[in-house]
Amino acid sequence: MSSILTNNGAMIALQTLKSVNSKLTDTQNAISTGKSVSTARDNAAVWAISKVMESDVKGFQGISDSLNLGESTVAVARNGAETVTDLLTDMKSKIVASQEQNVDRAKIQTDIVALREQINAVVGAAQFNGLNLLSNREIDAGSGSVNVLASLDRSAGGVSASDIAVAKKDVGTASSSVVGGTVGNLTTAVTLDATQTATLAITSPTAAGQIFSLGVTGTDANGDKFTAADYTTGTIAADAQKVMYIARDGDTAGDVAKGLAQAYAIYAAEQGLDTSTFNVTVSGGNLSVSSTLTDATDTIAARVDTLTSPTEVTIGGGLEKLNDIDVTTDSGADAALVSIEYMIQNAIDSAASFGSAQGRIETQSNFISNLTDSLKSGIGTLVDADMEEASARLQALQVQQLGVQALSIANQAPQALLSLFR
Repeated sequence: MSSILTNNGAMIALQTLKSVNSKLTDTQNAISTGKSVSTARDNAAVWAISKVMESDVKGFQGISDSLNLGESTVAVARNGAETVTDLLTDMKSKIVASQEQNVDRAKIQTDIVALREQINAVVGAAQFNGLNLLSNREIDAGSGSVNVLASLDRSAGGVSASDIAVAKKDVGTASSSVVGGTVGNLTTAVTLDATQTATLAITSPTAAGQIFSLGVTGTDANGDKFTAADYTTGTIAADAQKVMYIARDGDTAGDVAKGLAQAYAIYAAEQGLDTSTFNVTVSGGNLSVSSTLTDATDTIAARVDTLTSPTEVTIGGGLEKLNDIDVTTDSGADAALVSIEYMIQNAIDSAASFGSAQGRIETQSNFISNLTDSLKSGIGTLVDADMEEASARLQALQVQQLGVQALSIANQAPQALLSLFR
């Protein structure tokens, strides 16, 4: 049936043409933008996911910069610690040479001083962007380590940042200064008598700057085995500083035990004390004290003290004993040999710690780079247009635009009715 009011053929042709033009517009947008989902209108769910992932990519790009900065900073510190180790090794060779009496010890001492000054120069220059990891003399909370931004962790609860903590080391030579204060007992004294070995349990520092001291009291009435005064440190603050360790931020009980053991070994060497009479070593994070000469009447008591309420605290460098090395005398040469061994070990430990931290940062940096690439690929899978498919669809839709001819034919149909009235 033909009608002059309703042209069904024209309506169908028009709807088809509108659909073709709409699809053609979408295809042209996909080709021009390269995306099948470029706005939230295209696919709200996919668009939202892609935007979250894009924000993560931006964040990881910033993290990559942080890791590069952190790796460079740690690399400078590691190189500095390794250089200090080499210089200390050179110094040790000088000290060993000074053990021979038929040498010019004054000239050897001059070489040692020059090496010490070079160590100071290396430590002072080993900074990156103003941050020096070879100095750890602050006593503020959090001053003992540097956090390098390492990752963004997304979970159902939100996003949180994770860090890689790099512990500072101290290989400087600045001397510590402790003025005033009173001595308080941290541990109950243990007595070496017929039982010639005992353990002093060390507790972790309560705060950076806490001062630990090893208190020793010798008893030998007739002095037939040892001179009691040689193995006695007083209870006043000045005497408590003879064998002491000042805690850095982040130190553990094991660090305190190691510091006190080293301090006593160096003190004993400087004073010419016999370590078989009284010796201090580290055992499982605690202090082990021992003697081969004590008995029921000749005893040595040991305890760990703390200096409370000091009027001034300045944490000394880990190599501060370099300032005390003097090989111009027999006793000084002997003491220097003991001191240099501990300082070399401290420098080696510092370099090894920085090397481990640098390796971890480098691994994390590589992971972040690969993760960023994976996220970009995932985003592309979600929103990028399939250009081969879009090209084929464009060709098909351009052919379907022949629907314009169908609409034209449909619109001409009512014209045929006019012929009936001629």
